Amino acid sequence: MIEQEITDIDLEAFETDYSDANAYYHRALQFLKEGTRFSLVFNIASVALERYLLALCDLYGKEPRNHNYMALMQTVETVIDVPAELNKKIRFLDFIFGICSIDEYRHPDPNEADMENVLYLCTEVQKLFDTSRITTARSVSENLV
Repeated sequence: MIEQEITDIDLEAFETDYSDANAYYHRALQFLKEGTRFSLVFNIASVALERYLLALCDLYGKEPRNHNYMALMQTVETVIDVPAELNKKIRFLDFIFGICSIDEYRHPDPNEADMENVLYLCTEVQKLFDTSRITTARSVSENLV
């Protein structure tokens, strides 16, 4: 049964999103180490977080309705258990910044605490990946070729 689910995965999309997430996250950490302004580190890490969430959706063959954090979390929580506090903190990013709101769009400058929070969220979301599922998906994909 698990192999049937695995064969439905768009492994190429997963690999792209997962690789991009890691690259953005490492770049955010590099900028942080170099003393780059908080808002830039926050923005780069926010893209990493989005891509990690997309990769989780890809890994389970689920397409999110949107790429805002609430829609991504709605999809992610249908396939894996996400600690309630982590789920809440990720979803709250949409409320803080109103990035995807048509009526209440705003984009204030993130401060140091915002930056630290999104870096923490990236670290916590990385822990949600089931490495055995990734290995199995890669193996099944290789055998299909």
